[in-house]
Amino acid sequence: MRHDYLGNPVGAMRDTTLRAVDDFIEGYLAYETRAEGILAAADAEPECCLANVYAGLLWMFLEAPDAGLRASTYLAAAERTATLATRREQLNMELLRAWVADDSPETLRLCGQISDEFPRDLVVVKTHQYFEFNRGNSPEMLRAAIKVLARNADIPYIHGMAAFAYEQCHLLDEAELAARRALELRRKEPWAQHALAHVMLTRGRIDEGALFLEGMQDTWTGLNSFMVTHIWWHLALFYLSQGRRARVLEIYDRYCWAFAKSYSQDQIGAVSLLTRMELAGIDVGERWQDIGNHLAARAHDTVLPFLTMQYLYGLARAGRVEADALLRSVEHTAKSARPRAREVWRDVALPACEGLKAYAQGHFDIAWRHLSLAMPRMIEAGGSHAQRDLFEQILLDAAIKSGRSTPAQQMLELRRQSDPDGVPVNTALSLVYNSLGLLDLADQARARAASTKLRHPD
Repeated sequence: MRHDYLGNPVGAMRDTTLRAVDDFIEGYLAYETRAEGILAAADAEPECCLANVYAGLLWMFLEAPDAGLRASTYLAAAERTATLATRREQLNMELLRAWVADDSPETLRLCGQISDEFPRDLVVVKTHQYFEFNRGNSPEMLRAAIKVLARNADIPYIHGMAAFAYEQCHLLDEAELAARRALELRRKEPWAQHALAHVMLTRGRIDEGALFLEGMQDTWTGLNSFMVTHIWWHLALFYLSQGRRARVLEIYDRYCWAFAKSYSQDQIGAVSLLTRMELAGIDVGERWQDIGNHLAARAHDTVLPFLTMQYLYGLARAGRVEADALLRSVEHTAKSARPRAREVWRDVALPACEGLKAYAQGHFDIAWRHLSLAMPRMIEAGGSHAQRDLFEQILLDAAIKSGRSTPAQQMLELRRQSDPDGVPVNTALSLVYNSLGLLDLADQARARAASTKLRHPD
């Protein structure tokens, strides 16, 4: 019996295919482009069940309406050879089949079963976390990692997975310990770097976070477009807090919106960062038009609510008519999706999309009313705390611009607890306190923002 690089048994395959399988496994865990070589390997050895399963999984991560169709070709090839495959490979094939069929309960059940029987199958553990992340189930993300941690203590990626799950559960001390353990094992572990950046952002360790990521830039090589754009996105958030406007614009142009412009994660990262820049008072010029051109293909894309909400805002902000078509698609999905998904689309995504579209069009009172309905349950739409904060910031700006200074003051002071010297939060506070007639507090907020900018010139 042969084994992959994690020690899992694999069926008969060529040496070149086994190397591609190993590259897929570690490349997938490390967010490296070498994972993509599995497509050529599956095409070269169509009788290899596992290579075809992994090729199908790769297509599913396209997060697009035609992902299932593309994956189905490889699923069919895997099914033709399943009788010669190992039990683990057969279970992985069933997992791919359930995902292609959009059978979430069966997909999640199989993730749990496979990791119970084969705790070194970290592709499945990582995929399990992905599914739970997309439905806002942070405790299950954590359980999936913890239950196999002891059997994978030598692997840096499981510590990175645990770190991010801890952080999403607001267990920040545990998250930092796990992230640092991952980085001890492999300094070039981008998910652990990312988890530690989350901790530092949440705790208001802005300067430390910026320095930490700056010191890791030499390791950002060979990464796929999601990871390279997302890690730069996190550095941009630290720079936004520091008031380094020119540097944020440079990161957006050179790193966050410069690679796979048709890919879901690159698109929402660009939408999110460009929105945050505008909320911080940065003139972004004609950049929305370029995003809108690439988002036009998403006019009927309701694969994941977290993605769709940002597609819609980007389209609306760019003035594209496709925003109306996408809103109609959301309305349809809110009525036709499977029961649990239907509730999220109806009660969270739909009012959020209505609010986001209204905000993009300058209807701030309408935006406030719709977004207020969605925000208490926004976690159910997926995304991380840092990513969902985009919607909180838009709601806050809608409050300010619709004359709701009292809730705006409450929201801003809560934000200042985790970003005490941040330039955007203190600039907004100075405006709100002025509107409330609290001029001394306005001056204090303005002074905090000015002091931060003096410490961090572009």
